Formats: sequence, structure tokens, C-alpha cells
Amino acid sequence: MHSANSTAIADDVRLSFVSSLYEKRGTLFAGMIAHVVAATAIYLRLDDPYYLFCAFSLFGIWALRMLDMQAFDRCDKGTFVLSDTLHWERRYVAGPVAGALVLGIMCAYALVISQDPFAELVSISITLASMISVVGRNFGSKLNVDMMILAACLPLMAGFLLLRDPYMIVMAMLLLPLFLTTRDMANGVRDFLFNTVIAERKTAEIAERFDTALNNMSHGLIMLDGQGRIEVINHKAREIFELDSTMNLRGRALRAALRLRARNGSIPRENLIKISTELEKLVSGKDVRSLIKFDDKVWLEFTSRQRRSNGVVLIFEDVTSRIEQEERILHMARFDNLTGLPNRSWFREKVDLKLSKQKCERNVALVVLDIDDFKHVNDTMGHVSGDKLLSAVAARLRSMSRQKLVVSRFGGDEFVLFVPDIADEADLRETMNQVLDTLSGTYVIDRHKLFINFSAGVAMSRADTAQIEDMHIQADLALYEAKRHEKENWFLFEQEMDREYSRRQRLKTDLRDAIQTQSLTLAYQPMFNPEGTRIVGAEALSRWNHPEFGPVSPAVYISLAEEMGIVGELSRSVIVQAVRTCMEWPEEMFVSVNLSAHDLGDRAIVSVISDALSESGLAPERLQVEVTEGGLMKDLATARAVLSELRKMGMTIAIDDFGTGYSSLSYLDLLPLNKVKIDRSFVSNLTEDPRKLKLLRGVVNLARELGLDIIVEGVETEAQLTLIRDNNCADLIQGYIFGAPMLSSAFEELAIRLCQSNKSMRKLSLSGRA
Repeated sequence: MHSANSTAIADDVRLSFVSSLYEKRGTLFAGMIAHVVAATAIYLRLDDPYYLFCAFSLFGIWALRMLDMQAFDRCDKGTFVLSDTLHWERRYVAGPVAGALVLGIMCAYALVISQDPFAELVSISITLASMISVVGRNFGSKLNVDMMILAACLPLMAGFLLLRDPYMIVMAMLLLPLFLTTRDMANGVRDFLFNTVIAERKTAEIAERFDTALNNMSHGLIMLDGQGRIEVINHKAREIFELDSTMNLRGRALRAALRLRARNGSIPRENLIKISTELEKLVSGKDVRSLIKFDDKVWLEFTSRQRRSNGVVLIFEDVTSRIEQEERILHMARFDNLTGLPNRSWFREKVDLKLSKQKCERNVALVVLDIDDFKHVNDTMGHVSGDKLLSAVAARLRSMSRQKLVVSRFGGDEFVLFVPDIADEADLRETMNQVLDTLSGTYVIDRHKLFINFSAGVAMSRADTAQIEDMHIQADLALYEAKRHEKENWFLFEQEMDREYSRRQRLKTDLRDAIQTQSLTLAYQPMFNPEGTRIVGAEALSRWNHPEFGPVSPAVYISLAEEMGIVGELSRSVIVQAVRTCMEWPEEMFVSVNLSAHDLGDRAIVSVISDALSESGLAPERLQVEVTEGGLMKDLATARAVLSELRKMGMTIAIDDFGTGYSSLSYLDLLPLNKVKIDRSFVSNLTEDPRKLKLLRGVVNLARELGLDIIVEGVETEAQLTLIRDNNCADLIQGYIFGAPMLSSAFEELAIRLCQSNKSMRKLSLSGRA
């Protein structure tokens, strides 16, 4: 079954066959002349008007056919459908069939009526000669062939049969194979030509499709013969090679195409030999795939396939974008996106390469750098400005990496340098001083001048024993030590730092366990009335006695808790233990606990305190909360909200270490405070420096104007206490003069003793009055 497309082709060919019937009008004219002359000659010989009638009939048929052909010429063949083709085929058939019929009847007439040898010979000859036109001119229509043969054959056979002569009957029978053979020949010619045209059309269609596909490929294609000459080159190949589309390259060597591109400057001449060599390997079959750089920007990837016959097909594409993308991906995998410095993995590869070339007897160093107070830059100017500062630092580091250093950014504000080929510590010191001098100084960020300092930790090792991971740990320890001392400094790793680091790690692990098992204890420092006769309350202070290292300073383990993020758990443990203990004290006494910056930044502390009070049954009025300026500065809004909730619950709020910060006076107004604890720095040298007393009195008067009670801490001598009393500078006294921090049992014993003493004093007073 033919496809729709095949049917369309067949219809088109049939139209071309029908059109061929209307062509070659010169042969038609020559045939008409021969027919008319033959009929006229018979007429002149026999003087029979019938033959003259035949001559005029043949001429008339020819004239009508000419008019019909002109009508066909005027038709628009582009709009023809099959029905139109069949219509004009039938119109055409009428003319040849009429002419053949006239000739056939003329033959029969000559045989039966005229019975003249000349008439018979001429008429039969001209009729049989006309049959040649069936094969040579009228084969284009099967209907036309059949009708013409019948129109000529039947009258002639009838004429032979009507003579009733056995020989003539034989002649009639012999005409039948002749006419059938003529019919088969005509049909065979038509079918052969039809199939040939159909095949050519399909071949042309396939060739057109192939050409379309070939020239619309995203890849370039060049087909070469066995001598390396171009047989086929598609449009994409011409485009990639920048060759004129009108240039005929068939039969030319591939090198000629390369030279043409080199001539127009698309390929640097120095690359031509290398490119030709690579292509020769593909053509010869030594390579089947090759990536070739044609110039500074263009990369082509070639694949070769050997043909069954001699020759090769080269398929290639422009992979410049892919190569650039791979280079970008490789760059992203190797370099820090923000600063463009090598990242951790690429830094390690570069360092390994340096170490492989390093002399064994020389030293190498690993330096860890970070920016002092970088968090302050982010907090005050924003992270965008912080990123710009990091990029500016990276630019200065790159200027040093052009020498012998390998630099990298590991994250945040941490930069790492690898310094090869160091002679000794003096050489290292000179290098480090140069590094810090280069990096430290003024940076202009968003029109702001920032003076930036750096801290650094350094680890040094012989090149043949250097382990980068271990050196990094050591450099981090040295950096930590540098930050503990003056900034803008660097420290070289020493083994003592490692021991200290190990001790800190052990303390971190044990501190977590101690908090979970409630192994930390509380000490209580009493707060007295100025006369020292009555304990009003006590400040709860946590204490940790490590089973191996002994007593650990609160300054150490509290900072460790902050590093570990468990300072909230530490505060919760202190609060729960303090309120439970306070329940055992006389009802007029309170306990004071300290809240850290972490506590004040999380509203969950309110629930912690509320739950602790509910469990212990302690009245909120007996719990005092102390906060420091450092804890307030991180998130003042949240801290204020937390303290306001605690104040509404009935707790007392005191600001601790008052006077040591920069914004103390503003806090007195902003926060819901009840008390002010004046720092010990106001009390030291109070008796020696009159200005200290004036400053103390000024702060006290200001606080009392705001309705705040005064707690003075750090009172250690009688002279200090006397001045404070005489100038009415305290509502409560906390200091060694009355008592150092003590265990709960000692505090209870002191409270009982004072209570008994006060009772004895009151009895003596009453006795004296009596």
C-alpha cells in the first residue's frame, strides 16, 4: 500500500506523462502530412471521393487536436489534482483514437470495397506505421494505447475477415499478436519510465532529506576519500572553518581548507602544523578521538570513523563553551568564590607539590591568620562590607603569593599560608614580620577607613617530616595563644601549647559531664547591711573542683561553657540549686544569681526560672537576678523584654559591675532595675584618692534619684567601710570584710550565729532600759 507521499509522487508522474502527450507537436504534424498525402494519393489513383473524405477528416482531427493542446497549455498545472489529469487524458485520447479509427476504416475499405493493390498497400502501411507512434509517442496513457490499437486493429481485421479468403483470414489472425505486442511494448515503456521516475523522485527526496539533515547537523562533518580529498563537507563544517559557502571544496585536500582558514587569520600560523599533525592521526586511524585547540579561544573535538571503502569520516563540534564551563567548574572546585584564593583542597595539592620539590634539610612553615575584631566589622558595617574587607585582604595576600608563598582562605576570616624554604627561626621571624606589615594597616571599605590588625599562629617543621594536618592543628593552637596575648601578634607553636590544648579539651568533656551530673557546687558570698549586723542575702557563685586538676577558676570553665554552647545549661543548674538552698534560709533572706549574655538573649530563661521557683516553692521576691553590661550589649531589646517579664513576676533586678562599661547611665533608664551593684574598682584606693569618693558619691546619688538601691561590692578594709557608712553610700555591703564566698553550710552557720548575736544584743538593750 502506497504511503500518502508515494501516492502524491505517482500522481505527479502521471501528470508528467499526460503532459508528454501534449508535447512533440512536430511529429504529430509530420504524421498528419503523411496520412493526408497517402489518402490523397489513393484518391488521385482511384478517383474515389471516399479517400478524399478521409484526407479531410485526418486534417480536421489534427486541427482540433492542436486547439485542444493550446487549451491545455493555458491551464495552471500547479493546481492540478488527479481528476484534472484524468480529464485532460480523456480529452487527449479522443483525437488519436479518432485518427486511428479513420485509418483502420480506410484500410478495411481498401480491402473490401476498392480491392486495389495500391490502395491496400498504402493504407495498411500508413496504419501500421501509425502503430509506431503508440510506442514512441502515445505510451504515456494506457487508455490511449488500448483505444488506438483497438480503433486501428478491429477495422483492419474486419476487412481481412470479410474477404473470406483463408489466407486473408490467416493475415487477420497474425495481426492480433502484432497489435498485442505493440500494446505490451507501449505499456512496458510506460511502466518502466514510470517506475524509473518514481525511483528517481524517491532517490532525489532521500538525497534532499539527507542533504537537509547533513547541513542542519549541530556537528561539522567532512568525508574524505582514500587520498585525503574532500568528498562531502556540510554547512556546519564550513561555518566552523569559516569557509565561503559558495566555494567548491570537492576534490581538494583537507589541508587546503586549513590553509584557507589560516590565510584569513582564523588559525594562528604557528598552530597550523600541530593541528595538521593531529588531524593526520585521525585520518590515518591512529587516533579515533582528539581534542584540538585551534586558537586562543576555539576548541574542536574530532571523532573519526573509517569507511568500508578507503576514506574516513570526520565528525567534529565546537566544544569551546564546554571547555570554558569545565574550566569554570574546576576553578569553582579549586578556588574560594569570594576571594579567588585557593580553597582547602587545592591549597593542599599545591602544598604537596611544593613539598615534593623542597630540600629535606630545609624547614617549612604553616601560618594561620585571622582578622582581629572582624565580627565587629560585620556587626557595625554589615556582612557585605565584611566580604569586601576579606577580598581586599586576599588581594594583598595574592601579591605575596607571587613570591614563594602558597596562600588560601579556609573560611570566615581564616587565611592559611604555606611558607617553604625556611632556614631557621630568624628567617621565619623576618618572613612573618613582612607578612603582618603587608596585611596590617588601613583599608578603605565603602568610603570608610578601617585600621585592621591580624593575629597569627605558626607551626614549623623540617620538610622531610612535615605533616600538613598536624601543622594546621599546631598553628591553630599558636593562634589561640596569640589572641590570648596582645593583638597584632604571632606565636610559634610550642609543645606546652599542645598540653594546654589537651587540658582544655579534657576540661570541656568533663565540664559537660559535671553539669549533667550536677557535680558543680555553689558558694555563697553574703550581703550585709552597712552596719554588718545582719545578713540580708547572698550571691550564688558556681564552683568546680576537678577530680584531676583540682579547683578550676570560674573564668576558665564559664568561657569553656560559652565556647561549647552549654552556658544555658550551666545557668539552669545554678538557678535550680540556688533557689532550693534559699528555701532553707530565713524568710527575710534572698539569693542572687547571675545571668549570662546567652541567657538574656533567649526568652526560655523566663520559663527556666519560673519552673525552678515552682519546684522549690521559693517566693519570687526572694530571688535577685544580676546582669552585666556585657550581657546586655549583644541584644538589648531581647534582654530588656526578658528582664521586664522577670520584674513583673516579682523578682529583683540588679545591674552588676556598674561603672565598668561605656553606657551604664543609659541602662539605668532603659532597664527595669531595682538595684545597682557598684564595681569594686570604685572602692579600691578609696581611702587614698579623694576623687574616688567623689565619684562614688556621684554615682550613688544618681542611682538613688532614680529610686534604685545601692550594693557596694569589693569592700575589704575597715577604713573603706567607715567612709562608705559615713557618706551613706550603700544599702548593702558585699566584700571580704564581712565574708568571702563560702559553702552553703558555712553560710547557714554564719547566719545563725549572727541571728543569735542580734538576739543577745536586743536582750541586753532591753535589760539596760529596764
